[in-house]
Amino acid sequence: MNSSTARIGYARVSTADQSPDAQVSALEAAGCTMVRTETGDGTTLAGRPELQTILAFIHAGETLVVTRIDRLARSLRDLQVIVATLKDKGAHLAATEQPVDTSTAAGKAFFDMLGVFAEFETNLRRERQAEGIAAARQRGVYRGRPPRIDMEAVRERLAGGQSPTEIAREMGISRGTVYKARAGNPGAPRAD
Repeated sequence: MNSSTARIGYARVSTADQSPDAQVSALEAAGCTMVRTETGDGTTLAGRPELQTILAFIHAGETLVVTRIDRLARSLRDLQVIVATLKDKGAHLAATEQPVDTSTAAGKAFFDMLGVFAEFETNLRRERQAEGIAAARQRGVYRGRPPRIDMEAVRERLAGGQSPTEIAREMGISRGTVYKARAGNPGAPRAD
């Protein structure tokens, strides 16, 4: 691994019922003087303030250390953005469980390969999920997410003479949704 002056650890778990303790221990054992943790989805860089803080404040010669690169990002594009940010600052990336160290040519090559496989795994997961949903629909088992908007309440308000704009404002929905409810009930008054 890179022997730069400061090693900053980053640990991420996907859900609140998971614990980052094993990652934190591994990062501390790898010589990280600071470890930042967060809970969140790794499929996007959005909504990950701890990672953004590290990327904003890391200095030249420092190394961002993770246990595995899937803790950092799940898409090749996001991994490349992170590495480009680190490179622009003169910083590096290393992983404790994988031979990733962007301060070496071999580490960079292995990192790129892992990124491709991480993205491939994410795409496979999406395909399997879509296939499972299609099969469940075919069997008549899958109904999708339950509706969040009570369309019958919208229709009742329309029947009571409220305008689509008033209904949308009071119910916190779009006017388009109100129009859809009205289209499902052609006899509703058209108070626009």
